[in-house]
Parts: sequence; structure tokens; C-alpha cells
Amino acid sequence: MSAMHFDKPGGPENLYLKKVDKPSPGEGEVLLKVAASTLNWADLLQKQGQYAPPPEASIILGLKASGHVAELGPRCQGHWKPGDSAMALLPSGGQPQYVTVPKGLLMPIPAGLSLPQAAAIPEAWTIAFQLLHCVGGVQEGKTVLIHAGTGGVGTAAIQLTRLLKAISLVTTSSKKNIQMAQKLGAATGFDYKKEDFSEEALKATQSVGVNVILDSIGGSYWEKNFHCLAADGRWVLCGLIGGAKVNGPLLSKLLYKKGRLKASLLKSRDKKECQEEET
Repeated sequence: MSAMHFDKPGGPENLYLKKVDKPSPGEGEVLLKVAASTLNWADLLQKQGQYAPPPEASIILGLKASGHVAELGPRCQGHWKPGDSAMALLPSGGQPQYVTVPKGLLMPIPAGLSLPQAAAIPEAWTIAFQLLHCVGGVQEGKTVLIHAGTGGVGTAAIQLTRLLKAISLVTTSSKKNIQMAQKLGAATGFDYKKEDFSEEALKATQSVGVNVILDSIGGSYWEKNFHCLAADGRWVLCGLIGGAKVNGPLLSKLLYKKGRLKASLLKSRDKKECQEEET
């Protein structure tokens, strides 16, 4: 079979189709014939040599895919059967013609979605749910600040926050993006290029601050994040787009506000952990 491959870090010019062995499903696995896959931020970093796949995972890119069940592995019990359409969450390896998937990471495609649309769902929506519910503990009526609010995880988080009956504020980069976020359910948004989002978040919460921050930026935002975090707030770190270094009294400031800094990264989890998140 063919798979998207690269031999050395670099740009898209290093990608090419390579002939690789077609996998066979192991115990409790399903062989998925891939119809569509996606490129994620983690894929781009891996392609540039800045992000390694989990141990024992495929070096082929792709954290999510959609397609049709081609074969069931030994003792793969349940409702899946050959020909079923499905979407899959993967530790890597979603860009060949076939990929093996633990049955617990295979999901039915919601009615009305095409295969390409379905391929965009598993990773972003699983991450957003994990960050909001499992890590952030978002509750009804609380306020959530979502950085990169019009990215894949951000748009999923806005909609899930609405379903949780909480209030979402987002940072993004233009008036058009803010309007898009509001259509998805955000209360308001801030153009980080033109506004101090921390001051605007305080205004939006009558100086109380936000209860949860979903932070994919990291180092460059730490002071502003702290400034707008409410007392007893949860700061959920899920990326380092803005760098990993923090220069300043972060710990003492967190202690003063009784804030909680939590970190979560889906791709570094093994298959068992991912299946536990799905259930």
C-alpha cells in the first residue's frame, strides 16, 4: 500500500508517497481503509523534527482518519463489521491507505457528515472535551478563556462550552474570526494583536476573572493569563506555541490566587490512555 512519508525534517517538499507493508489487525483491532485524513499542528511539528510520536507508534503522520472497516482482528467483538463507515483517533499513522485501530478508538460517523468532514473530528474534539471536562472541570455558569479560539481545538471547545452551559471568551487574530467564534457560541472575543486580552477578559467578567483558561500558547502569555485568572481558577496548559520559558514569579503568583496549573497532551498518551479518555 502507499503512505505519506518523509525521510528528513523540513517543509512539504519533503513529503512523498512510499510503498509500505499493509498492516494486519491484531487482537481487539480493526483494519480501517482510509478515505480521508488530516494534518494537525503536531503533525507539522513532527515533520519539522520538533515533535516525536509516542513510543512504538508509527512514524507516519496523521492523528485522525475516516474510512471504512476492512477487516476485524481476532477477538474483536462488538457492533463493527466490514464495510461500516467510521472515524478514528490515532497516536500517529493516519495517512496510509490502511491503518489498524484499537476498537475503542473507532467511532461511528454522525449522520449528515461526509468522510472528509468526519476525519477532522476525533482528535480536536477529544482534546477539547478532555481539557474542558476531565482536566478543567468546567461547570455551568463558569467562564472559560480559550486561546487560539478559531483553531480546530478552539472551535470545538467553544461549542462544548456552550453545551456545558458555561461562558466562553476567545483570543484570535481578527474581527472576522471573532464573529465566527461568536456564531459558534462564544460570548465575545479579543484580537490579541490589537488588544490586551487580559484586561478585556477582566472587563467581560466584571473584574472577577476567568475560571478556566485553555492555554495552547504557553510562555509568552503567562503574565496575562495570571492577570485575568479568577481566584481558585484552573489554568490548563495544552501547548507551547508561544515558547516554553517563563521568566518571573509564576509560582508565587499562582499561590497568591490559589490557582491550579494543569498540563495535558493527548499525543503523548499511549493507546490504553487514549481508550480510557474515549470511555
